[in-house]
Amino acid sequence: MAYPAEVRKLYQDQIKVMREAGILKEERFICSPQAADIEVEFPAGSPLKKVINMCANNYLGLSSHPEVIKAAHEGLDRRGFGLSSVRFICGTQDLHRQLEEKMSEFLGTEDTILFPSCMDANAGVFEAILTKEDVIISDRLVHASLIDGIRLCSAMNDSYKHSDLEHLEQKLQMYQDKRLRLVVTDGVFSMDGDAAKLDKMVELCDKYNAMLLVDDSHATGFIGKTGRGTHEKFGVMGKIDVITTTFGKALGGATGGCVSGRKELVEMCRQKARPYLFSNTVAPMIIAGVLKVLDILSATTERRDKLEKNTNYWRKGLTEAGFIVKEGDTPIVPVMLYNAKLAQDFSVALYEEGIYAIGFFFPVVPQGQARIRTQLSAAHEIHHLDKALKAFTKVGKKFDILHKTKQEIIDKYGM
Repeated sequence: MAYPAEVRKLYQDQIKVMREAGILKEERFICSPQAADIEVEFPAGSPLKKVINMCANNYLGLSSHPEVIKAAHEGLDRRGFGLSSVRFICGTQDLHRQLEEKMSEFLGTEDTILFPSCMDANAGVFEAILTKEDVIISDRLVHASLIDGIRLCSAMNDSYKHSDLEHLEQKLQMYQDKRLRLVVTDGVFSMDGDAAKLDKMVELCDKYNAMLLVDDSHATGFIGKTGRGTHEKFGVMGKIDVITTTFGKALGGATGGCVSGRKELVEMCRQKARPYLFSNTVAPMIIAGVLKVLDILSATTERRDKLEKNTNYWRKGLTEAGFIVKEGDTPIVPVMLYNAKLAQDFSVALYEEGIYAIGFFFPVVPQGQARIRTQLSAAHEIHHLDKALKAFTKVGKKFDILHKTKQEIIDKYGM
């Protein structure tokens, strides 16, 4: 028997341990469109509960925008449901090239290639452009998809301490004998909400003849004066060799991603990136929706500006309430709790108060760095944020963590 009872019990025991420790992840079923207010079934079989969503990647509130939905319907009607093919066979429509050209214009790059997701983009890009003669030097807190893509590549890989540019320079000096050096970073780090110092990183890469790859998934559409991304924020547009990003967050929140940058590197992905060569094309209705999103963003910065105001209001409110909040100026605002079970219990208590926010703990974040990661949206109004702050404060008092130091919280709950 391929799945004997002892094997089944092995997994059952592991699941039991996680459940008893209070760290078993349970999915919550949203029974409404993505928005600031959502209807949720949790636990399974419970009556629907209306809650405020404080943990979506819907940064610009475009996931259910009527113009985007209309564009997607039109794309479905004009180009069909799916293409039943990969791009190089018979899966390329005019819409795909239109979006590639539009993304290049939006990001200020030479060329762009679409992938089914940014995870696929990150899984494919390294193997396509590097060999065993090269080295990858990555920030130690890069996204898991970058780590997976790096592992699939034959190039040597090393890392530098998070945002430590002196350490990065030491590593660049070490590998001057390599054919190519590729520095890899997130633009905005998804768990902490801080931004890479791209201006200084570009200077280092120029000094040591290295390429720079930035995953800007948590920045594209809203970071920078006009929302182009972290490279706009730091004044280095046109100086980043490779940008990977997603359409699954601010740009409509559906699916799909891309590699954008130097035209030769994009062409190498078109020829060699396995997720591109062996995965079905992104559906036409998704492409049509993202095209409309880019039209909206190119017309006005209203949503980006509102998001910035919401972010400042939320950060100030949490800090004044007495929470430990990771420093930064992005709409990713982690509330630090340090203990995994506390993060889970805190999340459930918030839900009871009408607030949807999920606890994060190892292996999603480092051991002892458990948190509630809150994320702001342009869909939030001040009354949403006020209600959420009231709920966070009430739950914070319940668990006695307000105006406490990190060590005091750890002493009370452990790590």
